[in-house]
Amino acid sequence: MRFSFSTAATILFGNGIAKTIPERAAALGSRACLVTGGHPERLAWLTGELNRLGLRPVTVPIPGEPDTDSIASAARIVREAGCDVVVAVGGGSVLDAGKALAALLANRRELMDYLEVVGKGLPLTERPAPCIAAPTTAGTGAEVTANAVLRSPEHGIKVSMRSPAMLPDLAVIDPELALSAPPEVTASTGMDALTQLLEAFVSGQATPMTDALCRDGLPRAARALWAAYADGANIKARGNMALASLYSGIALANAKLGAAHGFAGPLGGGFDAPHGAICAALLPHVVLVNVDALRERAPASPALDKYAEAARLLTGDPAATIQDGADWLSALCADLGIPGLAALGVVPDDFPALAANAARTSSMKGNPIELTPDELLSILRRAL
Repeated sequence: MRFSFSTAATILFGNGIAKTIPERAAALGSRACLVTGGHPERLAWLTGELNRLGLRPVTVPIPGEPDTDSIASAARIVREAGCDVVVAVGGGSVLDAGKALAALLANRRELMDYLEVVGKGLPLTERPAPCIAAPTTAGTGAEVTANAVLRSPEHGIKVSMRSPAMLPDLAVIDPELALSAPPEVTASTGMDALTQLLEAFVSGQATPMTDALCRDGLPRAARALWAAYADGANIKARGNMALASLYSGIALANAKLGAAHGFAGPLGGGFDAPHGAICAALLPHVVLVNVDALRERAPASPALDKYAEAARLLTGDPAATIQDGADWLSALCADLGIPGLAALGVVPDDFPALAANAARTSSMKGNPIELTPDELLSILRRAL
């Protein structure tokens, strides 16, 4: 048995722990780049504390998903301002933007030089500036992943800037930060976490350490997601989802993902829909197509046993079958108001390009079996 395992240098978890961010930032740098969501005034307390400590923050708001143009422009601004520590507080898009800016503060080439697929994919030569990542949603696990997902408007796809050095120096997970998340955001981000846990669990690159996280995270998310969706003030449910999301980020960073996320990149780049909702619409169908392919071409694969175990973990039924697990996922999506792909504007004419682009994504490398073009198309047809 041989494997490696990496995560953020330090993880802090607990209600109210976000209040320690300013002092920790002051220990890492002298001028802060503060990356926020589209309403930076919601973090007035943090701006005030950073100013009090002399860090004179340069605020970079990320109102939607970060794209290559906006990040390249922001990098120029924070470089000129002399920022030397990044504090990113927000959803997955904000954290990804923060990680990208931390990398670009220390690595001075153009952004496109470092991007996969659409750029040169050059490695970082310098360690990124210190980065503190604090999620305000429970979903992406971006606070403990070593990449930044950016949308390329020119190419109509999402691509990554990726390096082991991009793991944040400090991940601060405070469930209280998610209390104001609306139900639709809770649903979408929560389904992203659940998808990440399941895909990392059955991945061909899973390890005993990632398995342990997924085995705890899957039932935790299964019980807490609906509770957090139904009552956003339920701090216990928020805490359990924050922990499940953290587990999912660590697991995917070490075990990779699968076909649901393979499709999510091309779909997210071409259609205006939340990443987690896309993953959720695909997940039950990815499970069943993967299982059929495994039974046909790799019947001894451990992924089959893991899919069966996941069904038991999700449903709480020790006799649950894989089909029961897929049905449970479909029912949860319905309960959370997550539609099929047709509601996002996807039509059958889009399928060939989506399948071809998905097959080339890095996420597909973790899928438990290589899917044929017909199998990829089948997933899209079922998810429509």
